[in-house]
Amino acid sequence: MINYNPKDWFGLIFKFHKSDTFRQLFWVILSVSIYSLVIVYIELDVMQMNFTSTVMHSLLGFIISLLLVFRTNTAYDRWWEGRKQWGALVNVSRNFSLKVLSSIPDEKVRNQLLKWTRLYPFVLKEHLRNAQYDLLDEETISLFPKDSINADHVPNSIALKMQILVEDSTKENFNSSNKLALLEDLNRFTDICGACERIKKTPIPYTYNIFIKKFIFVYTITMPIGFAGAFEYWTILITGFTFYILASLELIAESIEDPFGLDSDDLPTDDMAVNIAKNIKELEKLKSIE
Repeated sequence: MINYNPKDWFGLIFKFHKSDTFRQLFWVILSVSIYSLVIVYIELDVMQMNFTSTVMHSLLGFIISLLLVFRTNTAYDRWWEGRKQWGALVNVSRNFSLKVLSSIPDEKVRNQLLKWTRLYPFVLKEHLRNAQYDLLDEETISLFPKDSINADHVPNSIALKMQILVEDSTKENFNSSNKLALLEDLNRFTDICGACERIKKTPIPYTYNIFIKKFIFVYTITMPIGFAGAFEYWTILITGFTFYILASLELIAESIEDPFGLDSDDLPTDDMAVNIAKNIKELEKLKSIE
């Protein structure tokens, strides 16, 4: 995710980054502009027509704007839902660590649970990408249980081991309310994982996605035919710019609807996982000082 100052709007206007839609669409915009040039030249100079019809595009422009607004809002809702789930993961990791430190007397069990709590965010973020756990740093890999790194669903494997350890360590002489509180937090880990998987694995319906792309294409390529008589060679600029706006909105929606990847607009899950680990280590130090 790109960190920037949202108030520096003037500087942002002239700033281009690698995922800027203009860079991605440059050759397509150029092709559309060349196509528009050919159509306008044929109408004005070859056939010497003065055909103008902008009413239909005005009506269709309203419809396509509604579709793109819905598309963008739906994609942003998925991005924001992912951010809320990772915010919840930050909170539940802290709460679970506090309860472990304050309620479990066995130091060995306590340290093991805290190690796996630090590990879980790293495992989850990789699970939501390509599950390439070997790309993690050595310190994080050292926290893995021996039989978990090759599991089909590593987050579930870690959560299961944490739950079994809590159950085994709290069978005798343990306040039932403390145990229920620990198990409730462990259930939240799995709930957060499931919510993120739902966002990841349920994209916008294929038919709807294809329909919007076809609508944008047909709307754009028919513009020179209806606009040439009114705007003459300015139609080339109008058509190219219109395509840039409409296609950019679609690209932005595609970019943010899966917020767990490595794109510049995706959530900073790497930083959030590191911060969770730092928070837990700090709590461990505070406990050791007592």
